[in-house]
Amino acid sequence: MSFSKILIANRGEIACRVIRTARRLGYGTVAVFSDADRDAPHVLQADESVHIGGSAAADSYLKVDAILDAAARTGADAIHPGYGFLSENAAFARTCEAAGLVFIGPPASAIEAMGDKALAKRRMLEAGVPCAPGYLGSEQSDDVLKAEALALGFPLLVKAVAGGGGRGMRLVREAAELDAAIAGARREATSAFGDGTLMLERLIDHGRHIEIQVFADAHGHAVHLGERDCTAQRRRQKVIEEAPSPVVNPAMREAMGRDAVAAALAVGYRGAGTVEFIVDADLRHYFLEMNTRLQVEHPVTEAITGFDLVEWQLRVAAGQPLPARQEEIRFNGHAIEARLYAEDPYNGFAPQTGPVLHWRPNEATAGDVRIDNGIAQGGEVSPHYDPMVAKLIVHGRDRDDAIRRLRAALADAPLIGLRHNARFLSDLVNHPAFRQARMTTTLIDQWQAEGDAVLQRPLPSAEVWCLAAAVMALRDGTGWRADSVAGYGLTLACDDSRHTLRVGADRSGLVHVLHDGHTRELRILSLDDGCLRYEAGGVRRRATVVFDGATLHLAVGADVHVFSEVSPFPEQDTRGDPSRAVAPVAGRVAHVSVAVGETVGEGHALVCVEAMKMEMWLHAQAGGRVSAVHVKVGDQVELNTLLVELELAGSDDNDSNNQET
Repeated sequence: MSFSKILIANRGEIACRVIRTARRLGYGTVAVFSDADRDAPHVLQADESVHIGGSAAADSYLKVDAILDAAARTGADAIHPGYGFLSENAAFARTCEAAGLVFIGPPASAIEAMGDKALAKRRMLEAGVPCAPGYLGSEQSDDVLKAEALALGFPLLVKAVAGGGGRGMRLVREAAELDAAIAGARREATSAFGDGTLMLERLIDHGRHIEIQVFADAHGHAVHLGERDCTAQRRRQKVIEEAPSPVVNPAMREAMGRDAVAAALAVGYRGAGTVEFIVDADLRHYFLEMNTRLQVEHPVTEAITGFDLVEWQLRVAAGQPLPARQEEIRFNGHAIEARLYAEDPYNGFAPQTGPVLHWRPNEATAGDVRIDNGIAQGGEVSPHYDPMVAKLIVHGRDRDDAIRRLRAALADAPLIGLRHNARFLSDLVNHPAFRQARMTTTLIDQWQAEGDAVLQRPLPSAEVWCLAAAVMALRDGTGWRADSVAGYGLTLACDDSRHTLRVGADRSGLVHVLHDGHTRELRILSLDDGCLRYEAGGVRRRATVVFDGATLHLAVGADVHVFSEVSPFPEQDTRGDPSRAVAPVAGRVAHVSVAVGETVGEGHALVCVEAMKMEMWLHAQAGGRVSAVHVKVGDQVELNTLLVELELAGSDDNDSNNQET
């Protein structure tokens, strides 16, 4: 089972993560890449790299033949699948083994047993592990699924039996939502995993998501490395993970660990795996699924145990026994991981794409901070893959230590160029519900539905408006002006807000900004490679400044605000025009549900755009007739591309009335 060169059949931060440990242990590394990832960090960090296809995952990272060919061309004798893509594909594991390659993961039989969520639950029921009620049958017609759902009762989850990460999952609270949930889950699961088989599961409402990290070797040994609490989720996808859980006591940890190890041994498991449980309000745990791979959140376990789990994977795959026995595993302190997503939490967590204008994770200066990422300054975040671009992992003596360090890290290392969730992450871990361990898996979704303040877009403070005006006014096309005109009128826009300010500077460098009837004095001390130092009210502070053409990106703390000067001749804003449906994100057209000439009512589904594995539907904002459809299924579209045009109801009458007048 020995090997010397590892091909990482993945991309992004997990590929970089595997390369880091593999090279430390002396293994050669091979990266594979798509068209969109030609200059990605994982490609640059590997010893060798091979192009395997187009930007879409189906044309590259899911192409088994291309990956095996890359291994043959480079002489790689082992495959690490990372997570996602082919990591839980039993056929891929079996194909690797048949080709004489070491698959750094569990046996194909274990992936089959646990990768199919319905089959896994059957095995757990046979083993006496508690499971939530559900439907696990092979009959997959819509009628059967609906009948089983009605018998099961609501709320429930429609779930893909393959894959993970919340893909192919829909929450259903009433019967009227079933048709759309079944169709959407099946379509998303087919796209993400190539398997549209579904199961039903009664929802344990207001539960906590707690999982156990397990490891097994080829010598019959298995251990657990404690729990991770992954309760903070939006749309069934994790946002924050921590270890240990703030609600698990030693007896509960022992019981869950015992169940998890038994589950692994029951299927002849080998390598890293995670057994996921849902825990109800009475702290009773129910088996959800087993992820037969390394988890995104594995770093928090590494932080509290001191073990490198990728190193464990490589040693187990090479036939070595586990590096530690159960009684040797100790837990130290508290660790939290925050997932930095390219998404807008203040607009329904809509996926975002765009350039990476500024990203310097090494500038996170708080102690015990680790940032795993797969992006680089000057690169691009595309719509083809998962929206997670980085993970910030902190370790502290206790939970309060970890929270404080995480918030500092989010402020120290801003991502600039596209919208993301950093400010939301900072607010979330400081929220009373998180600090007091009152989170549930649905609480963030509940906040979104209720319009909670934590999901309202933060506005720039008066000082930030004045700072933006000072920076804009003191910059010309080549650099900084030593002194400015006596008075400089400036109208700036930031999101939907506009302010007119008057800026003047004296020869000492003091800038006077009149804003909302109040004058503030600021002094720009320096601007060095994006790091701005300024003084306001006698206090010296720092911010990050990036200009993208005439647009100013200003990062203060965990906030990034984007300012532009308002033209005196503003263009017509058609974003709110109900006669025009435009793409909310860059992505692929997954479904077109209308045709030219069709009459639609308000709320009628028009087009579905898929971006970063998430479906976003556009609905008619008013009733009318479809006058034009500009796209078809499979088309790639950019943000704000015109997709469908409507002739609004009553528009003909209005035109004739205008003519008569």
